[in-house]
Amino acid sequence: MNRYADFRILIVDDNRNNLLTLRSLLAKHMDAAVLEADSGQAALDIALNNPSIDLIVLDVQMPEMDGFQTASMLKMRQRTRDIPIIFLTAAYKTDEFQQRGYDVGAADYLLKPIDDNQLINKISTYLRLIEKERDMNRRLEQRVEERTRELDAARQYLESVINNMGEALLLLDPEGRIKTANPAACRMLDYAEADLLGMAIGDVFEEEETHQANAFMGTWLEALIRTGTISSIEASFIAKDQRRVPILFSRTAIKDKTGEITDIICIAKNMSGYRRATD
Repeated sequence: MNRYADFRILIVDDNRNNLLTLRSLLAKHMDAAVLEADSGQAALDIALNNPSIDLIVLDVQMPEMDGFQTASMLKMRQRTRDIPIIFLTAAYKTDEFQQRGYDVGAADYLLKPIDDNQLINKISTYLRLIEKERDMNRRLEQRVEERTRELDAARQYLESVINNMGEALLLLDPEGRIKTANPAACRMLDYAEADLLGMAIGDVFEEEETHQANAFMGTWLEALIRTGTISSIEASFIAKDQRRVPILFSRTAIKDKTGEITDIICIAKNMSGYRRATD
């Protein structure tokens, strides 16, 4: 039998004898921690200072702040608004008062004299529901943690591939400004990555034909929009010391759902030491 040892129940009644009776009943059937309040204000104070309360058993007929007012105040506060409330009453027995109880957020409305088994069954039902919700949340958190670890591992693997690849990789925005450069690109260009970020690709790249270089981004974008990829272009990187580094260049467009280009991936193979084939 589940004794609900990990739960906390707040019982509220201005009559000390009723509190004692209810505490004894709960102790007989479960091991949940029981907190007591002898007024609506005391219940508010305890609930706000004990965020781990799982259930409130609340008497309706109390002086100064009755159960309806107490429940309304509890439901107004973010910390306590989701705590289930079971109303107990010996006076407010009409359907009108029961509806008022539900309107202010009661999970249940029981009339005194209370049948012990009925009350324990009601409390057990809500604790089981809370227990199931906790279990679902734990499993969801576990799945999120597992998925996060998988994504972190995938990200680290991808970063390792990019950082260790022999080809230079540059990520550009649609205007041709450098957003990311891998270590091979930094070595080939003799720039630190921080210095490359924000530079125009035209500052570090040239094609062999002057008219191609002058129409650099315009030609690119037109071709990329049509095909998505341009590959095996013979060109040169312009290193920091103005050296020309011969490269074989490829460009691929990344598009959003509307077909707009969001990024351009550029990959360059260093062709230094390779002899161009002649016709």
